[in-house]
Amino acid sequence: MNIGIGLPIGDPTTLLTWARHADAGPFSTLGLLDRLVYDNPEPLVALSVLAGATSRIRVQTEVLLAPLRDTALLAKQAATLDRMTGGRLVLGLGIGGRDDDHRATGTDPRTRGRRLDEQMEVMRRLWSGEPYGEGVGPIGPAPARPGGPEVLFGGFKPTALERVARWGDGFLAAAPPSWAGGLFDTVRGFWHQYGRDGEPRLVAQVNVALGPQDVIDDARTAMHTYYTFTGMADRMVAGMLTTPAEIREAITALTDLGADEVMLYCYGLDPAQVDRLADIL
Repeated sequence: MNIGIGLPIGDPTTLLTWARHADAGPFSTLGLLDRLVYDNPEPLVALSVLAGATSRIRVQTEVLLAPLRDTALLAKQAATLDRMTGGRLVLGLGIGGRDDDHRATGTDPRTRGRRLDEQMEVMRRLWSGEPYGEGVGPIGPAPARPGGPEVLFGGFKPTALERVARWGDGFLAAAPPSWAGGLFDTVRGFWHQYGRDGEPRLVAQVNVALGPQDVIDDARTAMHTYYTFTGMADRMVAGMLTTPAEIREAITALTDLGADEVMLYCYGLDPAQVDRLADIL
């Protein structure tokens, strides 16, 4: 089982320490979430820095809000990062659920799903070396991975899960084991319905904090602040895993459901959590 680390967003200056510890440990991937109207680092910029400070670990947007971005520029940025890291980029994409992010970019949240589909059509074409369109040539560089970096889609609604089969390589499930199994089955169903070869890559995410009480309190406060807009922050924080036994149990359950990777998402800033998590794997 591949185990990744979801990075905290509260202090970008600590992320190099997180990344170097994870790269030296048993972890497969570094993940970083995306918001615009929030005090968080921009993920493609931050992950570029972290990729340069590491040698083997993958870097993953979890998830990048593609509808907020210019399509051609996003395709070029992703291809550049994929090429310069030797194919270590995993592009997790989603549509976002905060109206203020869309207001800040002048995009319409009512058409965000349709826009993401249109973006994927353009980006897949560009990553394959084809021209942008009539009178506009190709946009390089060519990504390290033929056809573009690995693309995972996050989401919960049927349209989002179907998008995995239409445009993606896999699915990112930010859900507990009790919910993830049904999402995995739905994604597999769409995958086979579209006649895709093999199986979709399934990546699960669980929220964790491991350490003394102040580390756990810090993580709970940060997570609650981040999810206050949902009206369900208390319930989400209550689901945070804070003991080795809970974390191991969740990893086992998600593995049994068919997950190919589990991302342990950390909200607390203490980078020693990387080593504590490594010790329990």
